[in-house]
Amino acid sequence: MTLWRGKDPLILASQSRGRQMLLTNAGIAFEAVPADIDERAVQQASGLTTPGDIAALLAREKALSVSSRQPGKYVIGADQTLALGDRLFSKPAGRAQAAEQLRALAGRAHELHSAIAVARDGKILFAEIAVARMTMRALDEAGIDAYLDAAGEAVTSSVGAYQLERLGVHLFERIEGDHFTILGLPLLPLLAFLRSEQLLGV
Repeated sequence: MTLWRGKDPLILASQSRGRQMLLTNAGIAFEAVPADIDERAVQQASGLTTPGDIAALLAREKALSVSSRQPGKYVIGADQTLALGDRLFSKPAGRAQAAEQLRALAGRAHELHSAIAVARDGKILFAEIAVARMTMRALDEAGIDAYLDAAGEAVTSSVGAYQLERLGVHLFERIEGDHFTILGLPLLPLLAFLRSEQLLGV
């Protein structure tokens, strides 16, 4: 079932399974086309240091990159940053780095900044940033090892070494923010924009 009314499918400039799942569950027809950008190079060249600004920049650049190859189509770019105070996190390279990230986050609150941008024909039509505040339980080494054993290689696919929609939910004691923001796609403001463009049937 789809509620999409556009003559062409929406384009999602991401390979993220979580973002694809959110659009699918919302009944939106889309195609996933990864953006061909060097995220770290774009970030370094910008000189930006605040997590929200970085996420917003990368979301825009992804949307514009794919939009240049998809004339006439609506393209969603999305990005998410994790900040613990002034420290920004990237996806862990392996188990040891995942464990280090969990030690740093355990017992403390961090923020996820999720940004989206919608482009068409090389122009940004809509952009939004949403923030979720996540408080992780205190974890000892045995708890961290048990979680890493259970989660397996999935810990390297998400910044912070967790996926809240999976086993990562066991790590938290408090969450402030909506589920969509945590999964990296602020869906409610996106749907409102799509309705304003008369692209949805509800």
